[in-house]
Amino acid sequence: MEKKFFAHPTSVIDEPAEIGENTQIWHFSHIMSGAKIGAGCNIGQNVFIGSGAVLGNNIKVQNNVSIFDSVILEDGVFCGPSMVFTNVFNPRSFISRKKEFRKTLVKKGATIGANATVVCGYTIGRYAFIGAGSVVTKDVPDYALVYGNPGRVRGWMCQCASEIVFRSGKGLCNACGRHYRKDRAGVREIEG
Repeated sequence: MEKKFFAHPTSVIDEPAEIGENTQIWHFSHIMSGAKIGAGCNIGQNVFIGSGAVLGNNIKVQNNVSIFDSVILEDGVFCGPSMVFTNVFNPRSFISRKKEFRKTLVKKGATIGANATVVCGYTIGRYAFIGAGSVVTKDVPDYALVYGNPGRVRGWMCQCASEIVFRSGKGLCNACGRHYRKDRAGVREIEG
């Protein structure tokens, strides 16, 4: 059967692994047996994808990222260079905690900046934007702009990655014209 993805000759793909059509896997990357990668993804240089990791479609994983077991990336997620996912909350080298892996979910369209760290067991919301070097230590709402250590909500981002300006609970993206509402339930897109 003809493979419908590209894998650089230096990459290692342990079979069986599910890899979608038109996905590209670059230099020195390692895909473990059981990993699931969707269509149209770009897996950069020196990336590790664990056997229990699930990646949706059209995901971009920049160089030097490890996506461990129990990490799920929905469609359109961007992982910046050298960002970090963890999978054990309280690791020790001399204690096996593989049965204690905590699920991390990154929802559709979210961006995680370079050198950010995502502590396991949390959810990053749809179209959220995590700034470079930030440390995520709790759930992140949809459309939130989070940065710092620990990461805190500092604003709101449109699907197009521009700031949403809110007045009286109504928001507008000046870049693309999308409209949003913000209330106790969070931020959501609305009809203009």
